Amino acid sequence: MTLLVPFDGSELSEAALERATEFADFAGEDVLVLTVVPDEVEYALSRNWLGPDEPFDPEAVAERFRERVADIAPEAEFRHEVPEDVSSMASLRTDVIRTIRAVAHEVEASVVFIGSENAGRVSSPVSSVGAPVSEDPGYDVYIIRHP
Repeated sequence: MTLLVPFDGSELSEAALERATEFADFAGEDVLVLTVVPDEVEYALSRNWLGPDEPFDPEAVAERFRERVADIAPEAEFRHEVPEDVSSMASLRTDVIRTIRAVAHEVEASVVFIGSENAGRVSSPVSSVGAPVSEDPGYDVYIIRHP
């Protein structure tokens, strides 16, 4: 079984990774860290993934996250996805959620540890992936509310 940790670089996603690693040690499961990097400079800027004058390269962003993850949880596997089938009818947030859910099913995640920036502040914040990802009955969900 696999523990999946969507990772966006926020304090809460770092806390989710730490808690997933502790849980993995206890349960004997593997940890997979997933970063979804939409190919949209505005999205990256809004999440402080790059500076205003820095050129946007999804692979470079993913590599920075890979390094952060290795510092926090060297035993964890890292994976990044750049959504390619971006729907003109859906928001980038929807594409990120869709990607997380697809990977969770692909790897048969037993638990998804969610700690993105707005997860847990209110039950269903507009900008959080927490509520839509947690609605899937295919896996358990651990929502990190405090870093």
